[in-house]
Amino acid sequence: MDSGEFKDYLITALPLLARISGGYATVTDREGRRIKTVDSNGNVVPELDDNIYDIALEAARQGKALVGPSQIVEGAEAWALPVGDYVLCASNIERLSREMRLKSALVQALPLIARAVGGEAVLFDKEGKRLACVNADGTPNDSLVGKTSEAAREVMESGVPGVGESLSVPGAVAVRIPISENYGVGISNENTAVQKVKILEELKKYQTARYSFEDIVGESEIIRQTKKIAAHIANGISSVLISGETGTGKELFAQAIHNAGLRRIRPFVAVNCGALPASLVESCIFGYEEGAFTGARRGGSPGVFEQAHEGTVFLDEISEMDIFLQSRLLRVLQEREVTRIGGNKTIPVDVRVIASTNKNLLGLVRENKFREDLFFRLNVVELKVPPLRERLGDISVLARYFILRYNTTLGKFVRDIHPKALEFLQCYPWPGNVRELQNCLEYALNIVTLGEQVITMDHLPPYLTGHQGETNGMPAGQGATLEQLLKEAEKSIIMRTLEKVNYSRKDAAALLGVSTTTLWRRMSECGLGDNRK
Repeated sequence: MDSGEFKDYLITALPLLARISGGYATVTDREGRRIKTVDSNGNVVPELDDNIYDIALEAARQGKALVGPSQIVEGAEAWALPVGDYVLCASNIERLSREMRLKSALVQALPLIARAVGGEAVLFDKEGKRLACVNADGTPNDSLVGKTSEAAREVMESGVPGVGESLSVPGAVAVRIPISENYGVGISNENTAVQKVKILEELKKYQTARYSFEDIVGESEIIRQTKKIAAHIANGISSVLISGETGTGKELFAQAIHNAGLRRIRPFVAVNCGALPASLVESCIFGYEEGAFTGARRGGSPGVFEQAHEGTVFLDEISEMDIFLQSRLLRVLQEREVTRIGGNKTIPVDVRVIASTNKNLLGLVRENKFREDLFFRLNVVELKVPPLRERLGDISVLARYFILRYNTTLGKFVRDIHPKALEFLQCYPWPGNVRELQNCLEYALNIVTLGEQVITMDHLPPYLTGHQGETNGMPAGQGATLEQLLKEAEKSIIMRTLEKVNYSRKDAAALLGVSTTTLWRRMSECGLGDNRK
């Protein structure tokens, strides 16, 4: 094969060589002058013909293969191999260009990734060194650029995504993904980890029991008796289960019991068992050791039983507690000691437990949704808080109490409530109990103008004034007068109360907070028979 044939033979190999190298492939003479150049797609690059390729010239002079920098793209590599009268060369400039475009795209995507996942996003090289770093809000964090993560380096070496601890946020989880041979991306759940710790710490701060029995407003016999029982048990050490519908004031009673007892100078710590996932409730109640879970703070953290030592723990909405946590809670109540999550050391605790529920726990026990042994452990002393519909005589007292309260906070000068509006409130069944009445009066105080001094029907929430539905065949607001609506509602309440006490007029009057004479008169006005007992 003569020199010309050999040159043609080398030229035919250039497209294959360029594709394998990921760049340009060239044949030069021994002076380094390019004879022909093709790219990785096999296309000829004629503008490079006759250009001197320095690495080819040097390889021909030394008579050996050389590796060096590309003359076209900074950072790219090239090699040259002398073959007879010619030099065969190739570079990775196109592969490098693709990598650079990939790097640029990833850097631009980092802020979007960070905001989407709610955590840090980073770009690292094959050594695990951070090339770019973005905070959870999408802003750059140059302080961490240049730092090397061993976990990122291992991911790049293995070529397999990995999950591990975050380099920047203790307790956060980071996912590291190799994207190419040279670049990888890391994503962490920074916000979730930080938020979880903050929630735990907020929930487990020492709480102060602000309310006493004087703050529980009401003059009806049933509320007087409930307060009397609560005050009587305040100095005890036994567990208390407070039951009642939502909005009746169960936590007020819990705080009042604590403040009236011997433990009043010690902490009162409350946990709402229904407001958080079971994992957070468990951490709040029992505490945790360092490293017990993702987001666990250094040094660990005490649970509410430790925080409330010699004081009171209030477990609100105990019926919502996970069945597994019920077992752990039962052990704490029995043994008077607690073990933190992730630990094995038992810590003695001296606390009084007050729990509350708006559900029938005994019914849940029968349905196997609540542990029977825990129920009896909590229900040593039972306190039932009556719904507002059983203490209607307190509505006028509560209404004026809330008017005075919101006068101060809202800067109003309301001095009373109109008799018709008050009578309407006394006939409403109040499914939301005292809390609903409080919201109703707050709404009214927001609606009144500075010149108005009396709450009227016009100031009550719209949903309230039209609640009765159909009355005597006439829908509310379509023919029925206010007087008729009030009378029908009053009749319904009296009938339900009489049925509840087996038609004892004396007991019904006590529940409604009125005298027996008043009850008899109201019954007569409503067309009810005189079911005397």
